[in-house]
Amino acid sequence: MSQIIAIANQKGGVGKTTTAVNLGAALANLGKKTLLVDLDPQSNATSGLGYPPGRIINGLYQVLAGTKNPQEVILKLRPENYHLFPATRDLAGANIELVNEPNREYKLHQALSSQRERYDYILIDCPPSLGLLTINGLVAADLVLIPVQCEYYALEGLSQLVETIELVQHHLQNNLDILGAVLTMYERRTLLGRGVVKEIQGNFPGRVFESIIPRNVRLAEAPSYGRNIFEFDSSSKGARAYQNLAQEVISVTEKPFTI
Repeated sequence: MSQIIAIANQKGGVGKTTTAVNLGAALANLGKKTLLVDLDPQSNATSGLGYPPGRIINGLYQVLAGTKNPQEVILKLRPENYHLFPATRDLAGANIELVNEPNREYKLHQALSSQRERYDYILIDCPPSLGLLTINGLVAADLVLIPVQCEYYALEGLSQLVETIELVQHHLQNNLDILGAVLTMYERRTLLGRGVVKEIQGNFPGRVFESIIPRNVRLAEAPSYGRNIFEFDSSSKGARAYQNLAQEVISVTEKPFTI
């Protein structure tokens, strides 16, 4: 049965989708059958993997609405054991439409229940907010991976997310655990970057991955070509960082951190 990992941070611009797309590809490169779920109405993961808005009609929204089943909408990527549960712009309406639905927080959990046996890892790219879609992502998950940008207000956002995870644990999904935080957009040459790394490691001991994702031009360019970083430039620093992170994720998923 697969490990379901929600990749979440309510702050935008922290490298969340970049992490989701490229960690998924790295896990697949290591032989793990991996499904990436694009839960963000902006559908950046979907477009960044070669499916721009308008190219696909049916996606996660139609499954949540009950008009399609997952196997009808899941797309195959490269490598061949990497698949995508795509988002369409229709997903933006789900936050409103699900409000009056019974068991509204469990819609994604129900949609993924038939997929757990098919994959080693299911990664959920959550929206940059703490709305109903993100709650669905957390409820569906076993573990939460938190990308944290190496910038001044990083800790403030991390603390808010941990509080939300605790609420989900207590009221909706008591088996949810924090897998860890991954530091992104790191610039080794700056005092700020090095200071944030030390601060986060000090405030969340034992919960920060050793692999640190650098600020890297090739990582930023890859989505515009509809490719993950390993297809675009497998020798880049960004590719090496995500390969290292994937190896770490595999090694620790059997013993996740707890809050």
